[in-house]
Amino acid sequence: GALRFAFGVLGDAMPVAEGWVKCRVGGFSLEVDWHIEEGKVLVLFGPSGAGKTTTLRAIAGLVRPEEGRVELGGRVVYDSSAGVSVPVHGRQVGYLTQQYHLFPHLNVRENIAYGLSQRGQPKARSEVDRLSRMLRLDGLEDRRTWELSGGQQQRVALARALATNPQMLLLDEPFASLDAELRRVLRRELRAMLVESPIPVLLVTHDLEEALALGDSVQVIDGGRIVDQGEPLRILGQPGRGRVARLAGVENLLSMTVESRNPQDGTMVCGGGGMKLEVPLDAAPSRQDDAPDQMENILVGLRSSDIILALEEPKGTSARNRLAGTVASVELRPPGYEVTLDCGIPLKAQVTGAAMSELGIKPEQNLWAVFKASSCFLVQEETPPSRDTGAFP
Repeated sequence: GALRFAFGVLGDAMPVAEGWVKCRVGGFSLEVDWHIEEGKVLVLFGPSGAGKTTTLRAIAGLVRPEEGRVELGGRVVYDSSAGVSVPVHGRQVGYLTQQYHLFPHLNVRENIAYGLSQRGQPKARSEVDRLSRMLRLDGLEDRRTWELSGGQQQRVALARALATNPQMLLLDEPFASLDAELRRVLRRELRAMLVESPIPVLLVTHDLEEALALGDSVQVIDGGRIVDQGEPLRILGQPGRGRVARLAGVENLLSMTVESRNPQDGTMVCGGGGMKLEVPLDAAPSRQDDAPDQMENILVGLRSSDIILALEEPKGTSARNRLAGTVASVELRPPGYEVTLDCGIPLKAQVTGAAMSELGIKPEQNLWAVFKASSCFLVQEETPPSRDTGAFP
């Protein structure tokens, strides 16, 4: 496709981005590493102040690490031990932030062509025209940036980042300033575009939906350290670590006690707060055979979106967990509502506005919470490590 032509002829060595850096600012330290294959998206996921943006700035050359090595497309652009530090303009990195940093005094065509040498030459004009068509900006080339919508501005910024044939694309929360529906549309377009491109991409976000929609792999960063990494749905969908579960916004983390195991069905029964749950069998039971009476405490994760609310106890369903409860609170959580049900232990469920109206959900109402055993997952609670203090964007 056109993108593959832009980044190298088939058969040529395709760019790989890899490296590691150590940085310190005040009392806060950052220590990260990465390896991104051609055409793949690595998501750096974490809260504000975790070190996500500084990681991108170190790769781009805007921050000088204390130690590290940065390699882009087989070319070393930073190596502290060898004294190599290629300046920003020589690194061939496309960098797109949520502010876009477009030039208001230039039109769309001039913004896209800004980083190209010999901007007025036929080859440069052809490249600008190709990117305009690819990103659906054709017909808008003569407009000033302030005449564009937020989505169109985002496309212009992306076209400008791609125009210089970068060895790596850095995306720093590029959709954060857009409304939810436009974010979904542009994520689909970006994912479709990147499928055709062999360029490695590092995407920074704290948005779970964005990480799952765009990432081929994910690294969860907290306090300047990578705390987990792997396939996005496994790491963020049903996270197995307490810190990651909280960062990924798992709404229900339930302290339970194992009461019985059923290896034949691959499940076990857990109790807590007067309620019982059937959950997946743990792979490596911590109970000792010589201490069968010892109670095992575990942490069970359950996403609010996996809970179905019903006015009456459902009959004839495969869902193993059916719990009676009372509505404790209802809060607006776009695009719907979060209903907290007191079932002995509070359970948070996500419902749509239509479901709210149809069920007439209100505080003190009696409802049933219904969910499958497979919707539950076991979370390893960890002792938080000692962390440096300070803020590091």
